[in-house]
Amino acid sequence: MQHKCVPAYNPMVPGRVCHSCCCARRLFQDARALAPGIGATVLDPRGIWLGSRFALWVLQVEQQSGEHWELTAEGSEVCQQGSPEGRLVRRLGPEGIARASLSRGDQLGLSKALALGWVLLDKEHGMVRLSCPEPPPDLVQTNLCQVRSGQAHLLDDAQRQELKRRKLLRQVVVKSYLLQRGEHFATQLSKPETDLTAEMLASGQWRQRPFKAYNFAALGQPTEGGHLHPLLQVRSEVRQVFLEMGFTEMSTARYVENAFWNFDALFQPQQHPARDAHDTFFLKEPSECHRLPEPSYVEAVKRVHSVGGHGSQGYKSPWLESEACKNLLRTHTTAVSARMLYALAQRLPFVPCKLFSIDRVFRNETLDATHLAEFCQVEGLVADRGLTLGHLQALIGGFFAQLGMERVRFKPAYNPYTEPSMEIFAFHPGLDRWVEVGNSGLFRPEMLQPMGLPPDVRCIAWGLSLERPTMIKCGLNNIRDLVGPRVDLEMVYSSPLCRFVH
Repeated sequence: MQHKCVPAYNPMVPGRVCHSCCCARRLFQDARALAPGIGATVLDPRGIWLGSRFALWVLQVEQQSGEHWELTAEGSEVCQQGSPEGRLVRRLGPEGIARASLSRGDQLGLSKALALGWVLLDKEHGMVRLSCPEPPPDLVQTNLCQVRSGQAHLLDDAQRQELKRRKLLRQVVVKSYLLQRGEHFATQLSKPETDLTAEMLASGQWRQRPFKAYNFAALGQPTEGGHLHPLLQVRSEVRQVFLEMGFTEMSTARYVENAFWNFDALFQPQQHPARDAHDTFFLKEPSECHRLPEPSYVEAVKRVHSVGGHGSQGYKSPWLESEACKNLLRTHTTAVSARMLYALAQRLPFVPCKLFSIDRVFRNETLDATHLAEFCQVEGLVADRGLTLGHLQALIGGFFAQLGMERVRFKPAYNPYTEPSMEIFAFHPGLDRWVEVGNSGLFRPEMLQPMGLPPDVRCIAWGLSLERPTMIKCGLNNIRDLVGPRVDLEMVYSSPLCRFVH
């Protein structure tokens, strides 16, 4: 007797009876055979029909998968009408056919028929003729008909792969589920309780009521605590690297700086393009600072700019104190480094130091995907006797290795206040190319000697923006997705970079 499954069961409604005799009496050999009878699609155990019973331990589910071959749309056409080469040879009579009269489909069949040796090409007369008295059998059509009749196993692997290569056949993976009675199998289900109430305890009903089991594999409620912005998290990581390397952090509270410390003390000429209003934000009020450093230091800076000194010819151009007094938003934290080195020169005897800073700088730049008018600059410097370019390269290599950039190389560059100068490149595995990450060099004597530092003291330094490594870590291509009003807060909440930070 064949049992019929009545589509009347809804697992979300308590007390609804499953009238399926299959459910009550025997093992389901394949869930696909049961699904149409109850109006359900049993393809995924997470679905309502199957998943609800699985969660209640009403059914035991075993997933199985199998493969079979089926014809493509083109394969079905070839199965009915024959392959292009088969149709071509059936059209050829004893006299053959002029090649110029062949259709596009015949042209496709011609190349295959020539490869099989079924036809000959008479180039002198432009004719296509059979190479044998009778047309050969169309094995492609025969094999496809076997597949359509469910006999794909009769073909060897080479035949199936050839048909697949010609896009006449495809391999399909089918998943199914074997269902069996579970531990709490029943033909009538009641919705289990999820809460133990005071009424249940008082009346004793909790003894008769079923309770939903704990799901210890369920995900917990996401925490709603604070999240560090990715930029702040990377800043914290970079700061920790400097501290572990024995560096001391400089105070960077001066967002407003005068042109003397921002440019002149760094041996940057007053005619330099970077000092133009198109590149620097100058203050309107107050437009000038109240005072410059010690007159002797200012005079030494003026002299090295105008006439040279310490092995330099200078810039051979007038140096104006009014230009040096202009107030601006600092364009780099090297202005902070200059102040610290000047203070170091005033303390005798000289004491070597390792300093770093991480803070905001401001430049009047055109906004695009990789540039903002405000960004964070990271800078490190070491002042000591006997320092060389080799020390700088080794120090930079160790610094970037701590940040996860193992492969670093250098390229000669120019900076007004460092000589020699080098651009720093790190290999980015995700982009599979070298990416510029910073600048470096030895501070020039024209910068250090006017400060009063001993002649044998050298200072090596390097700097980079904080946004670029953060964008690399977060997989961002546009800096405006990291900083500004377009930042997606969900990115901040869900970024692994900012998770579980205390």
